[in-house]
Amino acid sequence: MVTHPMGTAFAQRGSSGWRQPTATLTGTVSRAGSFARPLALRPGDAVAVVAPAGPFDRPSFEAGLAVLASRYRVLYGEGIFARTRYLAGGDGRRLDELAAALADDGVRAVFAARGGYGALRLLSRLAPKLAGLRPRPVIGFSDITALHAALQAAGWVSIHGPVVTQLAGQPLEVAERLFRLLESPGEPALPLPGIPLVAGVAEGPLVGGNLSVLTRLLGTPHLPPLDGAVLLLEDVGERPYRVDRMWTHLTLAGVFERVRGLALGEFTDCEEPGGDHGSAEILAELAAETELPCVGGLPIGHGPVNQPVPLGARVRLDAGAGRLEFLEPAVGP
Repeated sequence: MVTHPMGTAFAQRGSSGWRQPTATLTGTVSRAGSFARPLALRPGDAVAVVAPAGPFDRPSFEAGLAVLASRYRVLYGEGIFARTRYLAGGDGRRLDELAAALADDGVRAVFAARGGYGALRLLSRLAPKLAGLRPRPVIGFSDITALHAALQAAGWVSIHGPVVTQLAGQPLEVAERLFRLLESPGEPALPLPGIPLVAGVAEGPLVGGNLSVLTRLLGTPHLPPLDGAVLLLEDVGERPYRVDRMWTHLTLAGVFERVRGLALGEFTDCEEPGGDHGSAEILAELAAETELPCVGGLPIGHGPVNQPVPLGARVRLDAGAGRLEFLEPAVGP
């Protein structure tokens, strides 16, 4: 059994090797529009780290754990270091680990160790397990977009933010913002600056995440609620024509007819070597075609700064000013 050295001792439960603290979760769930906000954390609370997608680099994992352990009591199961090809162990292992963390009343938040690929494979079996559970923050991005979508489909607020292996490489302000998000029930997140692309103002719950993952959810029951939403999109390593292709897929599926505005994060390493066009140019053209208020260049995603934001919380997108404002806190009292 493995726990972080800065964490606490936990009592074993069940055959999955999961450990839980003796404290129990109390309080009530508050609502953010149609999305349920999880309860706020306090310093010293127990949080779980899971690997629902790809395997990860051990040194960056340990460095990220140290950041979390400076604020919370960190726990994780022994199977988290499993590797099966490009996955962090088999689907059953990853699903059991995630479901145990989400169902454990002693766990106040769940952090993804890494993205990569694999969360999509869990959705059909995860969705029934969410019924009746008390929401708690789930933190991650990239491939974890699949889990966020399932959580929004179930009516939960969750946190699009750094995975554990990314956390130590981020500026200190990112961890500080994350801790404020998790611990401040009466305080919405601070606004984020971006680049005006299509003027206008839009309000609605923030949904979305990684463009590549989101397009894979079209036609499935796991797409997040889009009607009246502000859609967040970011990606990495996709050439401009592939960004165009995925964006066109969203257009053909009617996504841009359902949402009210577009919040574009970083599109990192998406340039064509030697090309005569860039991803920023393509995104600006595609956004203009939607005629939706749009802000680009938000510090969200795979870039050097990945600011955490609450998915499911209401936001105000002032595209003329290049500003994403948060109207509700991520957590409740």
